[in-house]
Amino acid sequence: MAACSRKVVLLASLALLGAGRAAADSAVIGASRDNTLYTDGTGGLSNGAGEYFFAGQAGSARRGLVAFDVAAAIPAGSTIQSATLTLHCSRLPSGGTPISVELHRVTTAWGEGASNAGDPGGTGTAAEPGDATWIHTFFPSALWTTPGGDFNAAASAAQSVAGVGLYVWASTPALVADVQGWLDNPAGSNGWIVIGPEGGLSNARRFDTRENQTPEFRPVLRIEYATGQVGVEPAAFSVVKALYR
Repeated sequence: MAACSRKVVLLASLALLGAGRAAADSAVIGASRDNTLYTDGTGGLSNGAGEYFFAGQAGSARRGLVAFDVAAAIPAGSTIQSATLTLHCSRLPSGGTPISVELHRVTTAWGEGASNAGDPGGTGTAAEPGDATWIHTFFPSALWTTPGGDFNAAASAAQSVAGVGLYVWASTPALVADVQGWLDNPAGSNGWIVIGPEGGLSNARRFDTRENQTPEFRPVLRIEYATGQVGVEPAAFSVVKALYR
């Protein structure tokens, strides 16, 4: 084979190898909004600006909401490879046994207003304009289709939560699909509703929100993603060119 032909073949081979390589990267994203839905037929309770949200049963059901602006942190067109959610549980009933806490993808947009139930926050406070409540997506006029939130019936992930501490909802195909959907369609990025066992004994867990005074206790979404195909590094072509001059 002539030197020129060998040069063309080698360059083409390197280009093909390079085209198959994807640039892998990661992102750590804080919550863009969060809130609590307190069982209340009038929709008068919320905790949009509070330091905590709740999931489980405390006399009546509480459900947390948490969302992330994925499209602002990850390049459009990327492929999500894994996603994990970390929450900090800061309070639970005395003598509480472990409970399973599920994440369900929310299907309707919702809001975070200025309501703040303080500490401990478990009973909520008067909803403010724009707050999500048990019946409202945005207090006082926009409503959920179903009181208690509109969400996928199937859980995207579940985690056993016992005492105080940090908990990670591990990556699942459903979590990855949720995050990919939020990247591809930012207008549909409504986050997850956080649900514990309901209808039995008091077992609610209190989780820290993005407003919490301790930064390391705030919700975190960790994502691994690939940005697509990249070419062979210019240095590799330079070496080949030098060999065949």
